[in-house]
Amino acid sequence: MSTAQRPSIHSPGRTSARPWRMTLGAQVEADGVRFCVWAPERARIDVVVDDVGESVSLDKDEGGYFSGLMTTAKAGMTYRYRLDNGDVFPDPCSRFQPAGPHGPSLIVDPDAYRWRTLNWQGVRMPGQIIYELHVGAFTQVGTLDAAIEELDELKETGITLIELMPVAECSGRWNWGYDGVSLFAPARAYGDHEALKRFVDEAHARGIGVILDVVYNHFGPDGNYLPQFSSLYLTDRHANEWGQAINFDGPGAQGVREFFIQNACYWISECRLDGLRLDALHAIHDDGPLHIVAELSQHAQTAAGDRAVVLIAECESQLIRTIQPVERGGWGLDGVWSDDFHHICHVAVTGHSEAYYSDYRGTVQELLSVIKRGFVYQGQRNDWRGKPRGTVVKDEPAAGFVFYLQNHDQVGNHLRGDRIDILADPARLRALTALFLLAPETPMLFMGQEFGASSPFLFFADHGAELAPKVYDGRKKFLSEFPSYATKEAQDAVPDPSDLASFERSKLDLSERTSHAEIYRFHRDLLRLRRTDPVLGRQDRRSIDGAVLGPQALALRWFTESDDDRLLIVNLGPDLTFVPAPEPLLAPVSEGRWNLLWSSDDPRYGGPGVRDPLSDMGWHISGEGSTLFAASKQSIPPR
Repeated sequence: MSTAQRPSIHSPGRTSARPWRMTLGAQVEADGVRFCVWAPERARIDVVVDDVGESVSLDKDEGGYFSGLMTTAKAGMTYRYRLDNGDVFPDPCSRFQPAGPHGPSLIVDPDAYRWRTLNWQGVRMPGQIIYELHVGAFTQVGTLDAAIEELDELKETGITLIELMPVAECSGRWNWGYDGVSLFAPARAYGDHEALKRFVDEAHARGIGVILDVVYNHFGPDGNYLPQFSSLYLTDRHANEWGQAINFDGPGAQGVREFFIQNACYWISECRLDGLRLDALHAIHDDGPLHIVAELSQHAQTAAGDRAVVLIAECESQLIRTIQPVERGGWGLDGVWSDDFHHICHVAVTGHSEAYYSDYRGTVQELLSVIKRGFVYQGQRNDWRGKPRGTVVKDEPAAGFVFYLQNHDQVGNHLRGDRIDILADPARLRALTALFLLAPETPMLFMGQEFGASSPFLFFADHGAELAPKVYDGRKKFLSEFPSYATKEAQDAVPDPSDLASFERSKLDLSERTSHAEIYRFHRDLLRLRRTDPVLGRQDRRSIDGAVLGPQALALRWFTESDDDRLLIVNLGPDLTFVPAPEPLLAPVSEGRWNLLWSSDDPRYGGPGVRDPLSDMGWHISGEGSTLFAASKQSIPPR
């Protein structure tokens, strides 16, 4: 056994083409395995390697890191740490937990996997079509290897970037993923220790990027052993609705910050992920001079080397600084979810405006405003929250705002996990989907949305007998914020998250790609149009303008210097006769006319048939439909 000073997180350590190397956890070296764990309040830590029957004491440095080299340890062996009180625990930075979060950790050689796709350059926000999926519910098998079999289909659909819901190891057999406790270990439920790498490799081979949803605002309720190593990981200085807050700014915070920075860099460097989606940034508290998210964003790009990566925020507070450069006081991320867009659309097509939907009317003016500005709440009072919400959007790019009609939260927050297809009229939903997929912001689909999946997406979490009732009660309490879900009858109908049926019912039936062929074709055609049309693909909010044509109708126009404009008419209401037409956005280009390019009323999509709304007599706009026009320089024939 020999020891050495713990290297900086920025130093390469072992020779490799990778620009960054992890130093926490177990690192395979030429002459053995080096172990490193942060435990500043402990006096002694031994590493116990099961396969060799040895336990060796690690040396502690002035920063509170215990480290040392065991020459008899090898990749494939399992180990744990024994603390100074005699208790034995898994490694907080374990790369794999073959028996779950309570069992021993596996020594993994990060260089053992032989990557097939070697020239991948990474991804940037412009041009992306994001697809959010839960590995366990995406296929009936529920593994990463099974998901690989569907990559060709996603490629043909037009998906460019897969967003995996969290895969960090947690207790139980099924879980949404937000109860992770072994943050460096891909969940055993989804495959072996190299399954995630295989999935990323195969996605890259098809030109699809992969990002991962990570949770840096709380730990799961079962299997989190970090407090055994140090009480400094958690703090009561900040409130957190999911338990104790993480200490990013108090005493000992530097060791905590390094843990999370290494975690982010690990996913990007070792697993070659193309970025991260950062969960609930409004619940990450840091009053220090450099916010942890800003620091993390800087190191993440360093870990990627020459590859481009994207970091996307979920931030209920809608802070625009999430996507502003660090040098301007921002956090340096590339994208941010826009709940405003979803909530407006939900009210517009369902008419339901309970709970957090109550601050939206679902009007076409709101739709135009959110498309032109990314957020509609930019500091105004939000009645549901009882305080101002959002910050002012200025010149931030459209591609930096992620729009969606469905995501895991918004589907799961319905009593029965109903998707919007169940709640909305099909024709109105087609009309709104056209606006969603053609708007300049970055669209994100939730798995199955592209073929109108009939399966719900329920909240599911497999916890033990002691925890399961508490989780169930917590779910009921959350849903009771919706008055219609607060009745005794509704509360009795809330599915139990710990029931296997809640998980099984949430799995996609991929045969619906065939049985729901019309809606599948509809989404594929729209994504192809977005991808191939030179005007729609610009994603420039400054070159579009919109107008209200009626109580439920709007026009959205893309202007070009070459007069190759596009015009989208969306009508969520009944037939509308717009005669006369005193709206300049409807005017054709100079010495030109509008040619019908696409319509949601196409019978191939289940529509009633296409009727050109523009005639010699003016605009006669069909109800519950969307129509796209392209400007033409052809002379207007005499009337």
